[in-house]
Amino acid sequence: MKKFSHLDEQGRAKMVDVGHKPPQLRIAVAEGFVRCQPKTIAALRAKNLPKGDVFTVAKVAAILAAKRVDELIPLCHSLPLDAVEINFTLKKNRVHIVAKAHTTAKTGVEMEALTAVSVAALTIYDMCKAVDKTMVIECVRLVSKIKK
Repeated sequence: MKKFSHLDEQGRAKMVDVGHKPPQLRIAVAEGFVRCQPKTIAALRAKNLPKGDVFTVAKVAAILAAKRVDELIPLCHSLPLDAVEINFTLKKNRVHIVAKAHTTAKTGVEMEALTAVSVAALTIYDMCKAVDKTMVIECVRLVSKIKK
């Protein structure tokens, strides 16, 4: 059986030592969706929801969350993020969320990209729940990671 880097010799959780690794450019892209009613998509498109500008708030929330992953997920390293990009695309009955995180560090930024998508989705959900009780957050996943 493969040895897991997050377990010590006794099988207990530990933070992985990345001190020996050289800093490298690392990029991760994650995506997710908020499925909702077409009327909610229309309200998002028209920027006509009771809680205000949903996508601006969701973008700021996503960036803030990416910057604090080490505080949310116990074994994650603190990373100096170079950039976090968040994009929203309105589809017929869902919002497509894409987050791209960049760093030059000793470990990857997958968790930052995934957390950004998750918090963006939760923010959209929170800001739209008054008009749509059927929303579903779905398919949050890592799309790609690059190390140069």
